[in-house]
Amino acid sequence: MAVALLFGVFALLLLVGVPVAFALFAASLVTVLFLDLPSIVVVLQTAAGAGSVSLIAIPLFIFTGELMLRGGISERLIGLASALVGHVRGGLGQVNVLANLFFGGVSGSAIADVSAVGGAMIPQMVKRGFDRDFAVNVSVSAALVALLVPPSHNLILYSAAAGGGLSIADLFAAGVVPALLMTVTLMLAGWLIARRRGYAVEAFPGVRAVLVRLVGAAPGLALVALIFVGIRAGIFTAVESAAIAVVYALLVTALVYRALAWREFLHAVAGATRTTGVILFVIATASTFGWLLAYLEVPAAAVDLLRAVAHDRYAVLAMIVVFLLVLGTFMDLAPLILICTPIFLPVARAFGIDPIHFGVVLILTGGIGLITPPVGSVLFVGAAIGRIPVTQALRTIWPFYLAALAVLLLVAFVPALSLWLPAVLR
Repeated sequence: MAVALLFGVFALLLLVGVPVAFALFAASLVTVLFLDLPSIVVVLQTAAGAGSVSLIAIPLFIFTGELMLRGGISERLIGLASALVGHVRGGLGQVNVLANLFFGGVSGSAIADVSAVGGAMIPQMVKRGFDRDFAVNVSVSAALVALLVPPSHNLILYSAAAGGGLSIADLFAAGVVPALLMTVTLMLAGWLIARRRGYAVEAFPGVRAVLVRLVGAAPGLALVALIFVGIRAGIFTAVESAAIAVVYALLVTALVYRALAWREFLHAVAGATRTTGVILFVIATASTFGWLLAYLEVPAAAVDLLRAVAHDRYAVLAMIVVFLLVLGTFMDLAPLILICTPIFLPVARAFGIDPIHFGVVLILTGGIGLITPPVGSVLFVGAAIGRIPVTQALRTIWPFYLAALAVLLLVAFVPALSLWLPAVLR
């Protein structure tokens, strides 16, 4: 009864439009009162949820992303992507996907990623003669790439939700190959659609132009390399790397590019503060929700249930993927990770699924859910940016959706795609 009440109140509040964090808190409070536990438990668990030292990396990486957006780094990364693949059939569509690979998931939210990169790319694509539905579909699909690229906050959130025992360096490495595979697959889908629609091909700017833009974008690319190599080599922790990333981004944008004016700096601080507040509030309230799941022995019950209906780990993984796809249609990725990890990670471990591999599958599945009807919050945001009805985008998104789904199935059922690189680097 308590479990039904916990999930029932949470689902009901989401359906009536209550923000996820408030829905988590209210469902936890109602359940605690029903169990006749002291209500102070909710306050203590909520405070403890946002008190982990490893979470300090999140606001710092968010601030780094804001500095990159407003200080000229993101523009140069997009310029490099344009020089590399802008002449390929589909032009700016290919640039959009590659820019997400370069930029990475520094915002910590799939919605923020599509707002940042899509907000810059969709108007340019429409201005160059691309159909609005194509521009929107490329942008929302490309956000999936950014979810797995180091230093993705989603991987840090998964490590925290798993109890902090998983190596962030291994998680960062595990996301690289799936991200590259998703990039190539989405670019191929974009090329096929562009060829069918007869989009014009732009002229190749020349090797000299590519080298010039590479030099200009090198400091931005070096930021991602600095974080990844530093953590992987054990030179510094994830929190230390986040602090170094902020200092590095400030130096590059203010002294090298000279594009970070005082006003832009204040906008970056305000944007990072707003995003951090939202994410940390979700983390804090999800902590109480997760504590109740453990108290009510929901993970153990989930293991017993799946053992009763399936005896193969791949069958279990398939059922989890389907559930996450459905759940992801109406929930952002951060709360999805925080809620589902305590439930499904013990199941995965019980069936011999590597937790690093499972983390990549969880994040990729949740990301695809965000572009899946009937809700799909990232799809709605992309359609709003592109100023088209969601129904218009849905009629033509299926090639990108099938491409993303194919990558998900490969990553889920071929664990080596996510586990090979961490093993090599380890």
